[in-house]
Amino acid sequence: MSFIRFLLPPPEWRLPVIILMGALTGLTLYVLIESKAISYLSDDPKTCANCHVMTPQYATWQKSSHREWASCNDCHVPQDNIFRKYFFKAKDGLYHSYMFTTRQEPEVIRMKEAGIEVVQENCIRCHEDQVTDARLSGMIKDHKKHRTERKCWTCHQEVPHGSVHSLSSVKYYGKISKEHQETVPAWLKSLTKESEEKNKTK
Repeated sequence: MSFIRFLLPPPEWRLPVIILMGALTGLTLYVLIESKAISYLSDDPKTCANCHVMTPQYATWQKSSHREWASCNDCHVPQDNIFRKYFFKAKDGLYHSYMFTTRQEPEVIRMKEAGIEVVQENCIRCHEDQVTDARLSGMIKDHKKHRTERKCWTCHQEVPHGSVHSLSSVKYYGKISKEHQETVPAWLKSLTKESEEKNKTK
């Protein structure tokens, strides 16, 4: 009981503290709801399109053969254990939210070193049979560790996102399919519509 009394502010400070705590709680709830924070715990690919910046990547993945077999998390998040998976998601998510909130995202989005390693791991995890030579496995010690220095996408450049990788490619996004329009924010729809109308009048 004395511990609880120790935590309570003096009587003259109680009302301001209650108001401040209420404001902070309300603000926190608003941010969690507005950012759709709970959705990031799932593996739903639409979550990645919460940020309009990722809309071209989501749309091109939808049109790729990978759509039938792999979601965004299957490729971009570690799959070897649940702790590493959610730690990576949290770390990456905080970095992305900071970059997008402060409007520091680059025109062309490229993976950082940690992301590159994870995607390469997952390419090999799914395509183990295609990247392992059974004959060499029997003859060369640690064959799997010495495959090649090259990343899979050095050759397979347009898998699974095609050639759409930048914010300037959003015009292309509108032409891909009407089914993807749900992921386009209202301001971008109006901007695209204005641009199309101007092109028609020319």
